[in-house]
Amino acid sequence: MANTTVTGALSIHGKNPQFLVETVIRNRIYESSFWKEHCFALTAESLIDKAIEVTYIGGVYGNQRPTSFMCLVLKLLQIQPEKEILVEYLRAEEFKYLRALAALYIRLTFRSVDIYELLEPLLKDYSKLRLRDMAGYSLTFMDEYVYSLLTEERVCDIILPRLAKRQVLEENGDIGPRKSRLLDALEGKSDADEAA
Repeated sequence: MANTTVTGALSIHGKNPQFLVETVIRNRIYESSFWKEHCFALTAESLIDKAIEVTYIGGVYGNQRPTSFMCLVLKLLQIQPEKEILVEYLRAEEFKYLRALAALYIRLTFRSVDIYELLEPLLKDYSKLRLRDMAGYSLTFMDEYVYSLLTEERVCDIILPRLAKRQVLEENGDIGPRKSRLLDALEGKSDADEAA
């Protein structure tokens, strides 16, 4: 019963949300001690406490053991918190791993327009993240992680659903042009030059 999706959950991309995690990884998560001890009966509120305790991101490590981060991603897919809760997760700047968790969940489940609108502001976050994978630990940054969510096909050993290109969404009028900090700085510098 602990491994089932909450009743009344919406299908995402035409299937059970838990199926966004590959079967092999999902079964290893169900068998992991972290899942059995810490993820049982978690709610959107109590999940915050577990996410704050996370010290690294990643998919699987060692002998294909799932990370606690991946267990929490699957739990989010099970309980399907509301969009407002996930936006609050993203706003919690002091809890970078909670933000990383919410970013991955949003990338897995939301529409392309919402993904770009919610995740692009995180490209301005340069906080350090520890990444654990088969090779061990490495250092990455939040902006690199979010950029990989927006551009890569696989992140944290999960195959991400297809994402419409930003250029296509701009041409269709679904989303405005991207605001670049570098472009703003250059325009600001050119405005100062013109005033002189």
